[in-house]
Amino acid sequence: MSAVREGVRQVMAWLHGWTGLLLGWVLFVMCLAGTLSVFKPEISQWMRPETTAKADPADAVQAAATWLTKNAKDTNAWYFNVPNARMNTVEATYDSGGTFLYRALDPVSGAPAPRETLGGEFFYRLHFELELPYPWGRLLASIAGMVMLVALITGIIAHRRIFKDYFTFRPAKGQRSWLDGHNALGILATPFHLMITFTGIVTLASLNMPWAITAAYGSDYFNVYHDLTPGVFERARANVPVPLAPVAPMVRAAQRQLGGTVGRVYVINPGDKAAVVTVFRSDADQLGFNPAEMSFDGVTGQPLTKWIENRGAVQTYNVVYGLHMARFAPMATRWLYFLGGLMLTLAIATGLVLWIVKRRERAPLSRANRVLERLNAGVIGGVPLGCAAYLLANRLLPLGLAGRAEMEVSVALWTAAAALLAGAALPPRWSWPILTGACALACLFAALLTFSASLVSAVLALTAIGFALLARKQLRGPAKRPERKRRTA
Repeated sequence: MSAVREGVRQVMAWLHGWTGLLLGWVLFVMCLAGTLSVFKPEISQWMRPETTAKADPADAVQAAATWLTKNAKDTNAWYFNVPNARMNTVEATYDSGGTFLYRALDPVSGAPAPRETLGGEFFYRLHFELELPYPWGRLLASIAGMVMLVALITGIIAHRRIFKDYFTFRPAKGQRSWLDGHNALGILATPFHLMITFTGIVTLASLNMPWAITAAYGSDYFNVYHDLTPGVFERARANVPVPLAPVAPMVRAAQRQLGGTVGRVYVINPGDKAAVVTVFRSDADQLGFNPAEMSFDGVTGQPLTKWIENRGAVQTYNVVYGLHMARFAPMATRWLYFLGGLMLTLAIATGLVLWIVKRRERAPLSRANRVLERLNAGVIGGVPLGCAAYLLANRLLPLGLAGRAEMEVSVALWTAAAALLAGAALPPRWSWPILTGACALACLFAALLTFSASLVSAVLALTAIGFALLARKQLRGPAKRPERKRRTA
């Protein structure tokens, strides 16, 4: 029986290693971006230091609607994310000239924030879209999530001393030290890792398991959306210009009727006789978000429909979705999410390094593993460097620069690409300290450029210290293991 158990563990260990290696770099990017997305509103506010005004949510939406009425004519729809305790701007998405624009609007004037940036939205989108066009980025993220779940389960089965590994770390012992670190990072937050991976897969279920939708609806996606959100009132554009009624009274009326706080406001056909204003309750008030919305005639301001979700299957999905997004979480819980995500990111990174260390100690590395070793340095050092460069670009690029938000993203991507090339070109003995040292400097400069006591600046300073210590360790090289002296009789 023990031989069978050992055989199963060996198979699980083999599967764990290969599944982790297969999409390890993709998972590293996803987990790092997802971890940063825990503080998405705080990052967005940090990246717009000039916009400090605050306003009541209804008044802020009214200001945004007034500005768009004057400056974004001939649009089909406005989509607003309402300010809350963590974010003071109105996040607006609207179509202009056939393309959708994203702008953060001042809650008092309604005008775009002077510092054009995607803010934390970049990390949020990178987490599940990987900067690839729809649906390929989300499909790759979905596949990577399923691979991650397999790696987690096989890693648990492969452990013989899972509880002992909670407290075991032996420094300066080569492969054993990397294995101890990888085990500790994975085991200490295993329940969180399983939860966040499974719920992430479920949020993309329409991509990774589309067959039920296809069987029931075929390609009729309009009815799919309608059945999932039956409370949204829709009607065709009348092409009769009529001014939009004040939006603030509708928002306040919906808040009284729905309870809780307002999270989103959609204005369909603005400036048209068939305009519709739909107000959605916030999903930050409860763990298992219970959707509720209320629609108004955009011209008269009279209520049209009210809907509160009470279907069991949909509510079950909303609990899973709410757990993954963590918008319900108070500050202490958000920090736990952040630390759990950071541990998962580091577990992936140490697993990728461990693959090389284990094989180097057995025999000289093959050509494929030497390439993998160099690319590990480029990815693990380059992706954080790209994130830090994104924050630095936010402070260094001129405010009035055309396409400024897109340029910040380009700086991040090109920096990461350059780091990947440096990792591939340089020996690991030099690429690791150079890239980790560059990360430390970039995080330090980004923190110093703000001169504030904000959460983001504090995290940047701590990250700079961590990367500086890692760079120093890499420059010193691996510790030499003391030779044991044989006893003489």
